[in-house]
Amino acid sequence: MKFKLFVEGYTEQKAIPAFLKRWLDAQLEKRVGIQAVRFEGWQELVKDTPIKARMYLEGPDKKDIIGVIALLDLYGPTFYPKDKTTALERYHWAKEELERQVGHPRFRQFFAIHEVEAWLLSEPNLFIPKIKKALPNKPPEEVNFNEPPAKLLERLYKQHTKHRYKKVTYGRELFSQLDPNQARSKCPRLKVMLDEMLKMARNRMS
Repeated sequence: MKFKLFVEGYTEQKAIPAFLKRWLDAQLEKRVGIQAVRFEGWQELVKDTPIKARMYLEGPDKKDIIGVIALLDLYGPTFYPKDKTTALERYHWAKEELERQVGHPRFRQFFAIHEVEAWLLSEPNLFIPKIKKALPNKPPEEVNFNEPPAKLLERLYKQHTKHRYKKVTYGRELFSQLDPNQARSKCPRLKVMLDEMLKMARNRMS
């Protein structure tokens, strides 16, 4: 059985399924699959998810699908109401709104606060000493809209290595080394996502 994971870019497509799967497989008696479905940016994901989610959840292979999970960065989308200004206000509003649009019990919308690269910041030892030393001393999900995690890493790599942070290449390598339990313990919204996926998997397998 497997999840369909809707993502908005190449980093998420290449790196995130294996990262999530490592944690889930350690909790389950049977291994699950996670198949990424990449969209061309957040606009396309938001627009097409209601149709595509139902296509998978109600199609001929529906018995093999645990659920459809859509994952977006909180940083980037511009559909938030003007009165939703904090990260959590935007998170809760957008999650509820997009799940309402799909309206299926086996669909879940999640957001990385503020980008999936925040999860990498939960384990500073992944980075070379110069980068590690320069990382902000704050919880990963509080690296905010002003300089979100990927932009922070781009700046630090340029300053301390004279090289650009290659989002897809480096992201895939770093996520393959990241301990999911470490990231889960330091990123509350990631914990919510993993715990919900685990619950969904156990329900389908029981």
